[in-house]
Amino acid sequence: MENSKLAVSVLNLVNSAEFRPSKPKTIAKLLSISPEEYPALRQLLKKMVRRGLIAFGANHLISAIHGVEIKPAGKPKTASEVVRGTFRAAVGGFGFVRLLDPELLDSSDDIFIPGKYTKSAMEGDLVEVRLASGRNGRGREGAVTEVIERARRNFVGTFERVNGEPVVWLDGVKSDYPIGVGDVRGMPLENENKVIVELVKFPETAASGHFTPGEGVILEVLGASRNPAVDTIAVIHQFNLPEAFPDDVLDDARAVADQFNEHEFGNRRDLTKVTTLTIDPVDARDFDDAISLSKNEVGNWELMVHIADVSHFVQPGTRLDEEAADRATSVYLPDRVIPMLPEIISNSLASLQPDKLRFAKTVMIEFDDQGLPIHTDFFASVICNKKRLTYEMVDQFLEAPQKLELTDNVAHLLTDMYSLAMLLRQRRIDRGAIELNLPEVKIELDKSGKVKGAHLTQYTDSHKIIEEFMLAANQAVATYLTRKNVPFLRRAHPPPQGIKLKRLTEFIRAIGIQCSDMHNRFEIQRVVTSVRNTPLEQAANYAILKSMSKAVYQPQEERHFALDMTNYCHFTSPIRRYPDLIVHRILQDLIDGKDARVPVQLLNRQGQHCSDREQNAESAERQLIRVKLLHYMHKRIGDSFTGTITTVKQDRIIVQLHQVPVEGVLMQKSLPADRYRFDRQSHSMEGYRKENRFRLGDAVAITVTQVNLAKRELYFTYQGRSSVQKLGTGKKQKKNASSVDGERVQEAPMNSRKKTKSTTKPSSVVPMRAKPSSKKRGRPKK
Repeated sequence: MENSKLAVSVLNLVNSAEFRPSKPKTIAKLLSISPEEYPALRQLLKKMVRRGLIAFGANHLISAIHGVEIKPAGKPKTASEVVRGTFRAAVGGFGFVRLLDPELLDSSDDIFIPGKYTKSAMEGDLVEVRLASGRNGRGREGAVTEVIERARRNFVGTFERVNGEPVVWLDGVKSDYPIGVGDVRGMPLENENKVIVELVKFPETAASGHFTPGEGVILEVLGASRNPAVDTIAVIHQFNLPEAFPDDVLDDARAVADQFNEHEFGNRRDLTKVTTLTIDPVDARDFDDAISLSKNEVGNWELMVHIADVSHFVQPGTRLDEEAADRATSVYLPDRVIPMLPEIISNSLASLQPDKLRFAKTVMIEFDDQGLPIHTDFFASVICNKKRLTYEMVDQFLEAPQKLELTDNVAHLLTDMYSLAMLLRQRRIDRGAIELNLPEVKIELDKSGKVKGAHLTQYTDSHKIIEEFMLAANQAVATYLTRKNVPFLRRAHPPPQGIKLKRLTEFIRAIGIQCSDMHNRFEIQRVVTSVRNTPLEQAANYAILKSMSKAVYQPQEERHFALDMTNYCHFTSPIRRYPDLIVHRILQDLIDGKDARVPVQLLNRQGQHCSDREQNAESAERQLIRVKLLHYMHKRIGDSFTGTITTVKQDRIIVQLHQVPVEGVLMQKSLPADRYRFDRQSHSMEGYRKENRFRLGDAVAITVTQVNLAKRELYFTYQGRSSVQKLGTGKKQKKNASSVDGERVQEAPMNSRKKTKSTTKPSSVVPMRAKPSSKKRGRPKK
């Protein structure tokens, strides 16, 4: 029996209603596997476990739900009362549970778990939830009744002595209480050391609101929290990020390199004479997309988007593929990159480096003079990148062509690229695509890894050119696969929930922006335009972002809300995103005339896994950039800054600084002496004195007073009003960077990136809450 067919049979079996967790021999019997085929089955089961498709439970039982046996004892529970799922913790102390079997509720919506009903559940735990009757504004609600399986027991935290008692504050866990760690005499510990602690007793919240702190034991001392290298190590442990590739994966990659001959084209179309170029950040290391553009005999544009043919080097079933599938994404930290693929593939064989023959998947799209696609073609190709350009070089050329020395072919190509990209961009905007101005942050590190500065990045015309062409290619591939009736992994962005749009409308009006119903995408677009470069821009854009649903990978057809596209997928970044590689393989099978159908059940699992990995990577990036900036601000305690109010709460105000792109807290007690009233409707805090009114968008002068690294918190003291009314970098006002779900800017919340050094998403309020990113360094992501 072929492995792919056998895998489908296993998946069908373990997900059937009558299946109970079983040992491999029982599965072999149920599938009528002969003794000769049994070793192959065992090997396949191990691979499927590594891929996250099935799991080993207690006593080596195979299960589709993390290997957990169904308990026969006790009163039977119906699906309408009790469900199982994965717990996701939220910053506010509450959480959500993703169902293991969404069909139980005829819904894919997560179950909202109020803070007092989370029990001892922590991020990623498998839990049992009793559903509340009815629904509220958040959808289905429930209470955790049991934690069935822990996702992890080891956590990273900061060691302190509180009243002489040794404790650890867990990183990323919202709690007013630390973990007790007992007797630590003999361990080389100092206050604010980063440690790894194993929880013996998990912190627990009772329905009555009573909280029981957790207990643990310190396993390892990572080092002083002020050491920049320890920052990164701690975040890697906290988010369980992969590090070095296993030896067998590296052996696989080296074997592929040894076998590769760039001069053996096979059935690939030879495009090596076609003028082709790349546009990337100045410090990019991998190059996964290149562009060619010309006009045909009837005057139509012929755009060719060439994407690195990673599928040629990473074959299904190899250890190289298994590791890439497990990682699912590259992770871009301020001081390092954790790649999805070994560098011999990502930075060499597959990378579309200048003046080298490279294999690609080419998407050819013919556009008429109105920017409408009238024909597409897809094929394997060989290209030669004639020129590697940076964003800065392209912007310089567009501003003053004579200042940049380029060949006539490249100069003509750049001019045409700009013309077509702006045409496509205007069509998208006219159609209702939503673009939020959410600047990215770039931090500058010294040789020791410490932050020496930070600023908002620019999103310029050069970025827009690449974004439009990547969007066009992604849409063209998704439309083609849809027409072929082939299941594939889409990039889906569900529409916002009605209740969230209602609250958004109320919020936008409350902060003084005239608007009609924000259920209309064109009204959202109009509001975004109206606040651009005003003091309310940050607050309005962030509120719109929070109202949006998360972008995910799934095989189900669903219109991409932000882009307003019926068919959309990720295809253009297979070096750093596994979903793109999945789509490449499906497309190649169609090109080769093979059966390209992948079981929808398998795509569902892959999509969920890739979405989780992507969100985890983005959280890690945000967390580390926050830590780096807090270290920087610790050196600035006592210094004065100006900032803009971005959030007003009952007892505090959140201010984003102008000189350093970081947010911190002004507690009410640090404001001028007065009796303050919080107005929820107008999002303001107002005292009895006329001058003591604080609203969104107000500019204020502050002093940095406290940095709490353990809790990731930054505090200010109010100094007075400021005449500066724009969010900026402290120098020249930069252009805002990012669109909602741009192929290289960001989605809602979306991402795309290239291996470079230190670009990341904006720091978030305290505690961290900024929107996820994913970028090809300096590029949009859809």
